[in-house]
Amino acid sequence: MSYRDGRYILYYSASTFGSNRSAIFLATSPTGAAGSWTNQGLVIESRTSDTFNAIDPNLVVDDQGRWWLAFGSFWSGIKLVQLDPATGKRSDTTIRSIAGRNGGPIEAPVIVKRGAWYYLYVSFDYCCRGAASTYRIIAGRSSSVTGPYTDRNGVVMTAGGGTEILAGHGSVHGPGHQAVLPDTDGDILVYHYYADNGTALLGINRLAYDAAGWPMVT
Repeated sequence: MSYRDGRYILYYSASTFGSNRSAIFLATSPTGAAGSWTNQGLVIESRTSDTFNAIDPNLVVDDQGRWWLAFGSFWSGIKLVQLDPATGKRSDTTIRSIAGRNGGPIEAPVIVKRGAWYYLYVSFDYCCRGAASTYRIIAGRSSSVTGPYTDRNGVVMTAGGGTEILAGHGSVHGPGHQAVLPDTDGDILVYHYYADNGTALLGINRLAYDAAGWPMVT
């Protein structure tokens, strides 16, 4: 959910687990309150004949005021489409690839601008397996919202690159499907994870940035 130009904007997806017959829709509200939402309809869909999966949408507005929607899960990876700010719908038919693992597990993109960089956060590996989940949070960055995004070692994320930000440790299993939010004292990383007994929990950590500008959990 985003708040832009005096309205709340919600991009949401519909699918079934493990299928790329999926779609992303838009709803808007003047207040964000229950009962105030208007469905604005389809933004993008994927069919079983497509090489991408239209779920996990995330809106980013670049320094030029252009709107973009990052999305994607498994298949050929993370995609980016440009939106018309007036409608919240697609402004053209171009679908850009910004990250992928050659069909391997990658999903839940979030793009945020900090300083000179656009940071792309994604989740690698597998969620939804309780304490056996291997989900982990990965990041890359680019000077352009459209990429190419590279990791700390310069490997492009379209070729499987990515710098690990947070993985399972101790009694925290499978942290992922992250969001990054600005707070009064810095950025906050929000995610879900599993406890030892398989209970699903919410994780909240502060983010710091090292001397080279890479995010790290504190």
